[in-house]
Amino acid sequence: MITYTASTKNKVVHLRKQGLSYGEIHKRTGVSKSLLSSWLKNIRLSKTQKERLYTKQIQILSKGTQSQKERRKREVESIIQEAKKQIILPPSEQTFLLFGAAIYWGEGSKSNLLQVTNSDPRLILFMVRWIEKVFKVSRTNLHARLNIYPQQNESTIKKFWSELTGIPTKNFGKSYIKPLSTGYRKNNLYYGTIRIETPRSGNFLHTVYGWTQAILEQEDARAKNIEKRWIRLTKKVRPVNL
Repeated sequence: MITYTASTKNKVVHLRKQGLSYGEIHKRTGVSKSLLSSWLKNIRLSKTQKERLYTKQIQILSKGTQSQKERRKREVESIIQEAKKQIILPPSEQTFLLFGAAIYWGEGSKSNLLQVTNSDPRLILFMVRWIEKVFKVSRTNLHARLNIYPQQNESTIKKFWSELTGIPTKNFGKSYIKPLSTGYRKNNLYYGTIRIETPRSGNFLHTVYGWTQAILEQEDARAKNIEKRWIRLTKKVRPVNL
């Protein structure tokens, strides 16, 4: 056990009376916080000193949270970079085909025509290339429609998407202008949202469905078995809209 001199204790008391925290005193004297607590428990701090220590504690807590966020951000970035290394580029024809089919089944229309809607320029550019390569439809024959906000310049945004995709501006149909809203949007869609339309593509849509089903059918046996055991879920009476 460490034995401290009277001068050390006097210094500790003096520092506390100046309004220093236990952590600050520990750094200056080396005395443990548990012992400081015993020595200093009867020393009262002024209102100003208490406010200073409270503010400092809040700053420490805030910095700790921010530090954790930054550390997690670096961890996530490292995971992403390692994952990217696992992908062989350029992808094989079948990988390219199935990747596009998977994106389409998550983002595309499921009725009438082959249509995909998104705001991400990279995803849209990929899907235009996918349609062109897989279904042999030139991008100059594709159609498009915008979904934008009232404060945005429709003509300028059309030019942006036209330059990106290679779809002529004359192939853009009437844009949908969202009504004014007082709500706050965290993410700004600077380019709006675009819908890519493939004319006379009903059969293409069924083809994409066939590709996705070919993969999903591997799970048919188990899925149907579980569904049979939970058939009661399909017997619930649906509410009637009056």
